[in-house]
Amino acid sequence: MIEEAVASLGEPPFRARQVYEAITRGLVTDFSAISTLPVRLRKALAARLQPVTIEEVETRVTRRGDARKTLFVTADGQPVEAVLMTPPRRATVCVSSQIGCAVGCAFCASGRLGLRRDLSAEEMVDQVLAAQRALKPEGRHVTNVVFMGMGEPFHNYDETLRACRLLNDPAGFGLAARAISVSTAGVVPGIERFAREPLQLNLAVSLHAGTDVLRDRLVPLNRRYPLDAVFTACERYVARTRRKLLFEYVVLEGVNDTAEQVEALARRLRRPLFHLNLIAYNETGGPFRRPRPGALSAFRGRLEAAGVRCTVRRSPGDDIKAACGQLALRSVRAAAQ
Repeated sequence: MIEEAVASLGEPPFRARQVYEAITRGLVTDFSAISTLPVRLRKALAARLQPVTIEEVETRVTRRGDARKTLFVTADGQPVEAVLMTPPRRATVCVSSQIGCAVGCAFCASGRLGLRRDLSAEEMVDQVLAAQRALKPEGRHVTNVVFMGMGEPFHNYDETLRACRLLNDPAGFGLAARAISVSTAGVVPGIERFAREPLQLNLAVSLHAGTDVLRDRLVPLNRRYPLDAVFTACERYVARTRRKLLFEYVVLEGVNDTAEQVEALARRLRRPLFHLNLIAYNETGGPFRRPRPGALSAFRGRLEAAGVRCTVRRSPGDDIKAACGQLALRSVRAAAQ
């Protein structure tokens, strides 16, 4: 798009590179700020393009200051969310790949929006650039990007992978491929395609249950891609890439932390390079409850005793409604009133 606009103005290709670097490295949000360009070109570009595809509407920061959730609006008025998590020595951006989601996980706020549309690669990258602008005054940089926000990335595969390539581009943002992770609810063709990607990106699979009966209830996509198919694809991924595969597991107290689930998870996850990441449920309304700290620790202990490698991921955004889709859902409901 930048190249086409610059070429249409009769400018040499190096001008497009200057614009691209100014946006991805210089973090400019206005063409008038690109001092390396002639004034006439800045004005001409401003009449044709927008350097930023999403506009910040609201940002919430945790009491501890270790996470901030931002609600953006797209050019066509749709809500998009991103979360910046800043524990010591790291700065991770959780990026949305769609507006809403078609998967409809029973505990997720994103699914209540339904799927409104896919995001473009530029709209995904702009979530990361906004986070980088927020970090800049502190002298910090984005260290990791995870496509774990609103949407199913493999339902928007081409644009998600294009965003990964843009973020990795050494001539642009320059984030290492191994610092980028893509999460799927278990879209088997997407897992198989992802295994063939030349970039050394990380894969995460949102699991949430060890049996088909429970996963059918929690993750309706399981009815199309049941656990046997998902794990066959996961084993092929590991065999092909030799990279660790992370399984995400939102713990719902009394629902998916039972003895039956421990036994089922142990049968499937006692494999080399498989790792389970436990996440305490961030309550979004509905019948599910966040596990008490003692219950979560006990669940982890039973899994480890059964031979499952697992960790508990601290969720820093519980006081700012940082679960996927919460701010966007609130925004849509407010607009409808």
